[in-house]
Amino acid sequence: MDLSNATWRKASRSHDDGDQCIEVATVTSLIAVRDSKDPNGPKIIVSRSDFRHLAETLKNI
Repeated sequence: MDLSNATWRKASRSHDDGDQCIEVATVTSLIAVRDSKDPNGPKIIVSRSDFRHLAETLKNI
């Protein structure tokens, strides 16, 4: 999948000095996730419902 034109957003709770930040981008009906420290590295692409489930799960940890 071509993500070269994706608009990435850093997580709202991330800080510039943080060491564990992710960025997300909406691509058609999917969500792409990447490590903000390695923007050219691997990306995870999931459905919106899977991303919602992941986010809810992480909130409860």
